[in-house]
Amino acid sequence: MTSPLLEVRGLRTVFHDLAGAWPAVDGVDLVVRPGEIVGLVGESGSGKSVTGFSLVQLIDAPGEIVAGDVLFKGEDLRRASDERLRHLRGDRIAMIFQDPLMTLNPVLTIGEQMCEAILEHRSCSMHDALAEASRALSRVGISSPDARLKQYPHEFSGGMRQRVAIATALLNGPDLIIADEPTTALDVTIQSQILFEVQKLSRETGTAVLWITHDLAVVAELADRVAVMYAGRIVETGTVDDVLDRPRHPYTLGLLGSSAATVAPGERLRQINGAAPSIDARPSGCPFRPRCERALPVCAQIDPPSQVMSNGQSYRCHNPVPEGSAL
Repeated sequence: MTSPLLEVRGLRTVFHDLAGAWPAVDGVDLVVRPGEIVGLVGESGSGKSVTGFSLVQLIDAPGEIVAGDVLFKGEDLRRASDERLRHLRGDRIAMIFQDPLMTLNPVLTIGEQMCEAILEHRSCSMHDALAEASRALSRVGISSPDARLKQYPHEFSGGMRQRVAIATALLNGPDLIIADEPTTALDVTIQSQILFEVQKLSRETGTAVLWITHDLAVVAELADRVAVMYAGRIVETGTVDDVLDRPRHPYTLGLLGSSAATVAPGERLRQINGAAPSIDARPSGCPFRPRCERALPVCAQIDPPSQVMSNGQSYRCHNPVPEGSAL
């Protein structure tokens, strides 16, 4: 087992208002190893995106990272200087945002922006940088890349802008890519192409990927391991096969039952009752208790500790789904 590239311990990010400080990320532990693709899945509002932003220290007020360690190659990013973080971001750590307009500058051409990302971290000529940018656009399915480099973001569709953002993140061959639902706006064909390129990059260069998504089908196709998140916490982790085929946490089972891929044609989806709690209204004990069909009295009193199985799969539940239960 290789040493972790990214190791997160007890990460806690809160948002302040007049009534107090509310945890959006509540004690997250996470490990990503070199060359590994980890899927971080959960409903909207579960804290996935805030986790991604916290890892690269991009939390602005009223948000604040108040606890935990974020170790990248053993270096704690929480204690890194702004200059050090600027050096790492876009070079060793790349982030792909859900909204490409967070990445692209509307007053610069695509070529200017992509070349800037290269020249900021590498010593090469503008000609070589443009050639590299053109190749990157081709990899994500953008035709006539040389012409596209001369255009501005407003001349691209939303899906095209997202492909540019993905291509830019891949430019410097980062050690770690944090991708926040980057293929949501793309059609199925382009999404498959992007997933193939990400897998290829990971296998050939050892780049690790944390892929944040709500789409279990993408995770099943792309990831090596999966971490399931609910109400700011990781509630189950393991290999993709173990977690998706043999889930132990009732929330994971509920997510799978809500997916059309696990239900026969014509059958109703087995949705999870209720909705995820807001960060200022988390219940006592297990946060999933009000929606859980397996809840016990102890679930309202004690936050379940993490249980680790012999295969390395872990879950936080007082009354887990029995092993071998059918989906």
